[in-house]
Amino acid sequence: MGESLSGATLIHNPTPEVENDMMSIFDKHLLQNISELPKEFQWPAEQLVETSHESLNEPLIDLGVLKTGDEVAIAKAAELVRNACMKHGFFQVINHGVDLDLIKSAYEEMDTIFNLPMSQKLSVKKKEGSQEGYSGGHGDRFSSRLPWKEILTFINDYNKVSSDSQVLDYFVSNFGPQFQHTGLVFQKYCEALKEISHSVMELLAISLGVDRMHYKEFFDDGYLVMRVNSYPPCLDSAHTFGTGPHTDPTSLTFLHQDQVGGLEVFSDNKWLQVRPRPDAFVINIGDTFTALTNGIYKSCLHRVLVNKEVQRKSMSGFLDPRGDKVLRAPESLFSKDAPRKYPDFTWANFLEFTQKHHRAEANTLDVYFSWLASSKSAPADSTTEV
Repeated sequence: MGESLSGATLIHNPTPEVENDMMSIFDKHLLQNISELPKEFQWPAEQLVETSHESLNEPLIDLGVLKTGDEVAIAKAAELVRNACMKHGFFQVINHGVDLDLIKSAYEEMDTIFNLPMSQKLSVKKKEGSQEGYSGGHGDRFSSRLPWKEILTFINDYNKVSSDSQVLDYFVSNFGPQFQHTGLVFQKYCEALKEISHSVMELLAISLGVDRMHYKEFFDDGYLVMRVNSYPPCLDSAHTFGTGPHTDPTSLTFLHQDQVGGLEVFSDNKWLQVRPRPDAFVINIGDTFTALTNGIYKSCLHRVLVNKEVQRKSMSGFLDPRGDKVLRAPESLFSKDAPRKYPDFTWANFLEFTQKHHRAEANTLDVYFSWLASSKSAPADSTTEV
């Protein structure tokens, strides 16, 4: 029987000179042996809906058809994408051009990072107002319903002159020169995801019947938020999540998951598993891209289960537009039968909303627009954790 551990041991109070800050201690070696789940990691019973043990019937798209120029095959792939995105927003892609050895190397470098001493991981902890850095259980942001995971987030900004070395520079400057190889691996990985995004954006545009370069050009000066995720084993996995039910507020997510499994999508009123494939990337629509399609494509609830016996690892790339760019669907997606659904907004403002005002879960986009409509009359200190 593992030892009991109070939540207070995991979540440390801020030092007096660092007001409103929390430092989370997510020690996987200690956590995987405890028998009593700390209350901060326990989720409400109504959200702990059991999995259906069925699989999502998402399409497997061959991205290679875009290079062949076979318009019949491209049209068929676009139709599969359209049907999936109108229903639940998930599909997988193969023949994406990313070397499987590079993916393997990225997972190995993940181990290098997450096996560091806790003090070294906390030295690069995520700071308030920043998307980059280390976080254990999101204890730096929330005090309840914490996810059972540790993550490292870094950015590759396509609009910066240093974009070809930005990720490398991040690892060297934050972890030291001995992490140059780690930085090089993830720099190459981010560059590979950018190439995938070009193909996926083109296919999405075709599927929507808009200019096939529209979305690719829209995101050319955007950026990729790269997040590597480690989900340690949890003896009481039935009462927590690796990631709780949510929709991604970002535009598109490019996910590679190991073979442990645990990603589930809420479709047809039940939770369905997304089967891992070592040769495929899972693509899903985020809230921002939903707005860019005038609500035609869905940003669907999904979650990550925790395994009781083995660690799960994944790598998520979140594609976002430049922060100040006005987000508006192409005019061709508006009509009498499909009037404009969302007002103009910017990603920077929506991101700030999810970071400071609202915990991204379900219906984040609708809550955001309601907040926008009422924010002028709201008190200055009315921010809440939803």
